[in-house]
Amino acid sequence: MKELWADLSPCTPFSHAWPLPLNVECRPFRFRPLPSFTVPILLLETPMKRLSSLLLTLSAAALVGTAAAKPIVVGSKLDPEAQVLGQMILLTLKNAGLDVTDKTSLGDTGVLRKAIASGEVDVYPEYTGNAVYLFPEAKITPAQAGNPTQILVLARRLDAPKGITWLNPANVNNTWVISVPQKLAQANKLTSVADLARYVKGGGTFKIAGSPEYFNRPDTFPAFEKAYGFKLTAAQKLVLAGATPPQTQQAASAGTNGVNGAMAYGTDGTLSALNLVALTDPKGAQAVYQPAPIIRTSVLKANPQIAGLLNKVFATLDASTMQRLNGQVALEGRTASDVAAAYLKSKNLIK
Repeated sequence: MKELWADLSPCTPFSHAWPLPLNVECRPFRFRPLPSFTVPILLLETPMKRLSSLLLTLSAAALVGTAAAKPIVVGSKLDPEAQVLGQMILLTLKNAGLDVTDKTSLGDTGVLRKAIASGEVDVYPEYTGNAVYLFPEAKITPAQAGNPTQILVLARRLDAPKGITWLNPANVNNTWVISVPQKLAQANKLTSVADLARYVKGGGTFKIAGSPEYFNRPDTFPAFEKAYGFKLTAAQKLVLAGATPPQTQQAASAGTNGVNGAMAYGTDGTLSALNLVALTDPKGAQAVYQPAPIIRTSVLKANPQIAGLLNKVFATLDASTMQRLNGQVALEGRTASDVAAAYLKSKNLIK
C-alpha cells in the first residue's frame, strides 16, 4: 500500500489549532496506512502523537493475540471409556504446551454433537459407527457400517463439509451389546442375540435396563429387534435417564426391579466382575464402533501438531487395554484422569 500525502497541517483551517500562535512552524504530515485491524489515525509529526499511535497499535495487536490464544475445549460422553479417552486427549494436548479447558463427561452423543457443531467443544472422542445415527440421510448400509475402513471413510467424508475432521481411530470395537447374567445364559443356552430372540419369543422372562439413547436410537436396541425378529414391550424395558453401562449392568447383576438384561459395550471392564456375559451378534446388527478423536477443522488448522499427537496415542490402544482401563474406573473407583495419566506415562506419551 502506498503512503498518501495529505495537504493538511496545523497551518490549515482544518486544524483544531487554527488560528496558530506565531511561534508554530508549519510542516506537512502524512496519512500513514495501518493494518486492517487498527483504526486509521492522522499521525501528526509530534512525539506525543507518535506515542499515542504506537500504544493504540500495540493494544490492537494484544487483542488479536488474546483471540488466537483461546483454550482448546475437550469434551467427552459419560461412560468410563469416554471419560478415559477424553482425559487422554486433554492430558496429551496439555503436555504439548497447549492451553486446554476440561468439559469431559458433558453428555450423550446428541449433546456432544451439538456442542462441537456450535463451537462449545473443540475436540472429543467419537465412535465411527455413530455415523449411521449422525447421518441418516446418507442411508449407510449394514455392510458399510460393519466394515471398519468403509465406515471411517464415510464418517470423514460426511463430516468434512460441516467443519469436523476425524483423526485415526483405535483398533478397538466398542459396539453396543446385550449382556445377561451367566446363570440365565447357562440355564437357557444363551450365547447370541439369536438365542435371546428364541428365548423371548418362547415366553421366557426378560427385562433389560438401558439408557434412553440405547432404546430410542434406531441403530441400537431396535436394530437388534429388527435383525433377530423379536419385540419387547414397554414393561420389559427399564429406561434409566443418563445411565452408563456399569449402572445398567449392576441392575442386571442384582436383579433390580426384575431386570435380567443390560445395555453394554464391547470393551466394558465390568462384565466378568458382575458375572455377566455379552451375547454375540452373528447377523451384524450393530456397526463397528472404533473410537477416534474428532476435532473442529479450524482448530486443527490453527494447531496442526494435534493430529500427530493424538494419532500416536490412539494407535497404542486395543480391546484388552480398554477393558482394563475401563475396569479401573468402573470397578476400582479411580478417576478417569488418574487412569489416563498413568497409562500415558507408562507409554512415555506424556511426562
